[in-house]
Amino acid sequence: MRILVVEDDVNLNRQLADALKEAGYVVDQAFDGEEGHYLGDTEPYDAVILDIGLPVMDGITVVEKWRAEGKGIPVLMLTARDRWSDKVAGIDAGADDYVAKPFHVEEVLARVRALIRRAAGHSSSEIVCGPVRLDTKASKASVDGVTLKLTSHEFRLLSYLMHHMGQVVSRTELVEHMYDQDFDRDSNTIEVFVGRLRKKLGVDLIETVRGLGYRMQAPTDAR
Repeated sequence: MRILVVEDDVNLNRQLADALKEAGYVVDQAFDGEEGHYLGDTEPYDAVILDIGLPVMDGITVVEKWRAEGKGIPVLMLTARDRWSDKVAGIDAGADDYVAKPFHVEEVLARVRALIRRAAGHSSSEIVCGPVRLDTKASKASVDGVTLKLTSHEFRLLSYLMHHMGQVVSRTELVEHMYDQDFDRDSNTIEVFVGRLRKKLGVDLIETVRGLGYRMQAPTDAR
């Protein structure tokens, strides 16, 4: 999963980015509203953490522009604790949730997980596909109760496919959500990771849809 952090406080931006990376996310960073708006316009993110009090373009304007442009990306807004009006304005502008400063990073991570799950149509912190269970809270996956030993890229791949179960996901889409904007992207590497993941899963759940990409679904739903 790929996250955009838009926060002008350099230390806080870095703290959030480090925590997200530690949790297994790919993270891009912006430090003013204009840059954040541009990245949200041009790159595919699974969620955005957006501060209200940004230079150049404030967070309210950023999310209003995204919504006016038809972008439904989940947005978690950072607000000042003593400014209830900011919270109302953020939600009215199109933000999906908010966290008041100062906050615990763990709360931000939990809210980001929830936003991504809800956007993909999942209500529980655990996503199940046949014998495979993805624990989004612990960033772990298991097959028949046995924890899988996955690399960071393998976990990101499995997580994205399971969040989008039953949908055909192209190689390009997987690359865009597995690597940050500065990475030298090569869609051919996805085939390698899919092959490794299939071996580790030990069950035939990832279908190759010729010419389109991949689809993950439980055996009982296989077509």
